Amino acid sequence: MDLGLTNHVAFIAGSSRGIGAGIAHGFLREGCRAVITGRDAASLTHTHDAMVQQYGAEQLLAIPADLSQPDAIAAALDQTLTHFGRLDCMVINIGSGRSTPGWDVPESAWQEAFEHNLWSSIRIAQEAMRRMVPAKCGSIVFTASIAALTSTTAPLPYSAAKAALVSYAANLATLAAPHGIRVNCVAPGNILFPGGSWEQKLKEHKDTVDAYLQQHVPQNRFGTPEEIANIAVFLASPRASFVTGACWVADGGQARTW
Repeated sequence: MDLGLTNHVAFIAGSSRGIGAGIAHGFLREGCRAVITGRDAASLTHTHDAMVQQYGAEQLLAIPADLSQPDAIAAALDQTLTHFGRLDCMVINIGSGRSTPGWDVPESAWQEAFEHNLWSSIRIAQEAMRRMVPAKCGSIVFTASIAALTSTTAPLPYSAAKAALVSYAANLATLAAPHGIRVNCVAPGNILFPGGSWEQKLKEHKDTVDAYLQQHVPQNRFGTPEEIANIAVFLASPRASFVTGACWVADGGQARTW
């Protein structure tokens, strides 16, 4: 299916590796131009160079930046508009599942989890909206988590922050719709990629991880960044023109109540 993204511009916040890089590949395969970002300049350069070999330099812009900072967000989006002349799709793929486990969690851990998984995403969304509203079009896709939707073993602060993000996205969709802007979430389950937390857990406790998949995931496997990318790119595309305020789950059947 042609998703109608040829020559559109997608900005993927947090795309030097893993799910974000997979989403960038998904846009590029559709003929879209992509802006990739990351805090680690070396990792971003490595990803950029590999993508240039596959898709061509004219399709790509790499911006090393800490997108938790308001000034950095504004500068990156302004650079995108200067370079490509438009901004059609914003994918906000930032956050961290690392936090204090258990119920007795210090307030500082709650604050850190919400900063990483909610406030930074909101800052990016607001800056994107400021540039999309005058154009009267655009789409925003957040990377959430099944931890936002069902009980998991993830730390409480992370789960609560992602749940707040899903609620924010649904309500932002209502406010954005009159401006021609759609807002959606994709909620991944357990995704395996090089350098990710599951790769490390497999190396250290393979039997435990295998048992976890067998018990909790009906498909008995990890997902891939490409499988999440397929959903995120579709949600951002004109083919999903009647989809807004949605949260699409991709978890191999783990969150069976949704």
